[in-house]
Amino acid sequence: MTASNATTPPTRVPLAVRIGRIAFLVVASVVVLAVAAAFFVTFTIQRSFPQTTGEIEVDGLQDEVTVQRDDRGVPTITAQSSDDLFYAQGFVHAQDRFFEMDFRRHVTSGRVAEMFGESQAATDAFLRTLGWREVAEREVEAMDDTTLSYYEAYAAGVNAYLSSRSGAELSLEYAVIGMQNPDYAPEPWEPADSVAWLKAMAWDLRGNVEDETDRALLAAGLDEETAQATIEQLYPEYPFDENPVIVPKISTLPASETGADAAFSSEGPHGTDGTEGELQQAATTIDWQETSSVIEAASVLVGDVGEGIGSNSWVVSGELTESGMPLLANDPHLGASLPSVWYQVQLKCAEVDEACPFDVGGFSFSGLPGVVIGHNAHVAWGFTNLTTDVTDLYIERIEGDQYWRDGALVPLEERTETIKVAGGDDIELTIRSTVHGPIISGLTDDFTAIAADPAPALGAAGATPPAGAGEDAEYAVSIRWTALDPGTASTAIFALSTAQDFDGFRRAASLFDVPAQNLVYADTEGNIGYQTPGRLPIRGAGDGWMPQPGWDSTFDWTGYIPFEDLPVSYNPASGYIVTANNAIVTDDYEYFLSRDWDQGYRAARIAHLIERRAAAAPLTADDMRAIQMDNEMWIGKQLAIAMADVDVKGAGPSEAVDLLTTWDAQNAASSAAAAYANVLWSNLVQNLFVERDVPLPASGQGRMFTVIGELLEDPSDPLWTNETIGVEGMTEMLALSAEEAYDELAAIQGTAISRWNWGDLHAITLTSDTLGASGIAPIEALFNRGPFPVSGGASVVNATGWDLGTSYATTTVPSMRMVIDLSDFDASTWNHLTGASGHAFHENYTDQTVDWSTGIQNPWPFSAKAIGAATTDELVLRPAG
Repeated sequence: MTASNATTPPTRVPLAVRIGRIAFLVVASVVVLAVAAAFFVTFTIQRSFPQTTGEIEVDGLQDEVTVQRDDRGVPTITAQSSDDLFYAQGFVHAQDRFFEMDFRRHVTSGRVAEMFGESQAATDAFLRTLGWREVAEREVEAMDDTTLSYYEAYAAGVNAYLSSRSGAELSLEYAVIGMQNPDYAPEPWEPADSVAWLKAMAWDLRGNVEDETDRALLAAGLDEETAQATIEQLYPEYPFDENPVIVPKISTLPASETGADAAFSSEGPHGTDGTEGELQQAATTIDWQETSSVIEAASVLVGDVGEGIGSNSWVVSGELTESGMPLLANDPHLGASLPSVWYQVQLKCAEVDEACPFDVGGFSFSGLPGVVIGHNAHVAWGFTNLTTDVTDLYIERIEGDQYWRDGALVPLEERTETIKVAGGDDIELTIRSTVHGPIISGLTDDFTAIAADPAPALGAAGATPPAGAGEDAEYAVSIRWTALDPGTASTAIFALSTAQDFDGFRRAASLFDVPAQNLVYADTEGNIGYQTPGRLPIRGAGDGWMPQPGWDSTFDWTGYIPFEDLPVSYNPASGYIVTANNAIVTDDYEYFLSRDWDQGYRAARIAHLIERRAAAAPLTADDMRAIQMDNEMWIGKQLAIAMADVDVKGAGPSEAVDLLTTWDAQNAASSAAAAYANVLWSNLVQNLFVERDVPLPASGQGRMFTVIGELLEDPSDPLWTNETIGVEGMTEMLALSAEEAYDELAAIQGTAISRWNWGDLHAITLTSDTLGASGIAPIEALFNRGPFPVSGGASVVNATGWDLGTSYATTTVPSMRMVIDLSDFDASTWNHLTGASGHAFHENYTDQTVDWSTGIQNPWPFSAKAIGAATTDELVLRPAG
């Protein structure tokens, strides 16, 4: 019988199967979403990549421009005119790095909150107070017509690129920002946007303001006698008897035509009378003195200094080289960033003549026209930070809207600015200034603390309160800084690029006023040289080592050192010149320059290696590259010697200390001994000072090398005893530090000492300055890269710095390395931290990083033939219509 209306009972699905099906559906949905997200991200990423082949028509060009790129994306731009050349440079910079450029100009103008919201308002307030953008605008107004045309052409090129793209088409970052700040859109580029970045670099290289602040705060926590003794011990004088100065012997050099009058006028800071800068019939020069002191110092100390912001550069005469022509090496040390602060580029006029004089290659800044460091067809140059004191703090006595000045009350200058905040209300900011500069207390904790208790700093400066000040007077801290006056560095860039000889180089140097840099030189005629440029203040009663009393004009700057009096060297008898942020001259130099030099261990080590290698065989470019990667840690050698007589508890610590007995003092990435030596060093410094609440010098570990090096020579020094941690004497202090170092490193890398290594401990994670620090892991993963194992360390020639007491991770780096061979520019090499592109996931985003970390430099083609052979992509920019 058939039951036509019968129903089939449903099949019962086991629970496990049902859960499995649900899970499958969820996984499938996630996969679909992930694929969709991946497609969206891929599409978003790829559409921001620039066109690098074919042709593009643009408005504003006069003639065709060719952009040839090699496999690393490094462009060589060839144009018929200077304006077209810089127009194309602006276009290419925007192709590769526009988000970086846009972010930088928001930083320099104090407008970061417009992009990222209220969290950045305090930073904006500080930067608005300094007024970088306003100074940049004044510099643009003062430019000569030719220089202004370069900046305007560059801006036109940037804007031509902006006119063709928007939002995520410009960069992936704009897609992410658009989720939080959908109304944000970049503004057109202006010349002042370019010039303002030079102010940011000057701030990065400003000198001793942190040390000045730390000394004032240290003095506030101690009685006067103890403060003076502690400061003198923590901030020792430069070891002139051990480490070299750049220019130890002064001689004369025939006068050359310079631009000193333009850069060093008789008008001093804020309109006060200054020092005349007229040229004389003879200029000052300084030659290396042919004595054994430099060699002996290098041989004894064979050590290095310079983590943090600094640099190495040196130039070697053909008398010491295999080719018979000079070699020039440079590696500026700056904070690690992604993308790198540098952008490699070559700028070539199709026909080099007076109207279009450029045939230059080297390192530029995205957002800035021209080449900052590099070479042209005749001349090569490099930079290191001068380390002179160009920033002073002044303690001002305030009453209402007035301040004391030479026994009288004078009005404060005031201006009001509006900080716009993405997603929030506008913030009104009142900026007050004195004759010295803007008031910065109230903006940062340190400066505010000095203003709250200024007596110790004033006592150290030998100052007395202003006569007539009432009971209701308050104190504030202002800043006097050379970069807050309009200058000519934005013009000097082009003068350097077109210099044909040492006279032209010196003229360009006279224009390079801020930031103050050591400039080394070499040319194809076989000459080498050095010039101190910079706007360097002449001080009155004080030396700027501690905050000065603002109410007493005898402590003011009285002008600037005339350019013709600044140290210069040309073809020194030694055959080489080394600059590594060490002292420029001895203390008998006519003018005060600084008391906060780098301690000179890097300079001594470089000089030692040059002389040792030159004694064995004529020097080559390979020798220069090897010296740049030298990892010897001077204080590590001292510690190894000291630990030989120290007994430690436990088998692990004993085995660790034994590593030091055969260590070559090289901080190689693979070295277990280097890992232990650096951790031992960190624990020792903290046990000596931090446990006593004594702040470490802001200038870093190089200064501590000198401090602790002297302590190791004096076991009776009371600093070796620290009751806070129960340690009495040097032996106990060393033993405790060694045992703690073992425990710390074992916790990080395990108890198998053979598996320890410095490279992983000291690794660098490349972090985007903006979204890479967002705190949102998926977003950070889009932009950050690493970690990459790194050799070197704090205060060594390969200066990969780390924050003592915080982490061993690399934070400051040789931001680029170059070796220029004056016998054959095509044999020169270069490299920098990341890559040409600022676009995440682009093949040139971090393609140079592994080579950078291992010291491999890439070929630097300069001739037309070499550039043609290296070209992988060619783009032609054509005038529209």
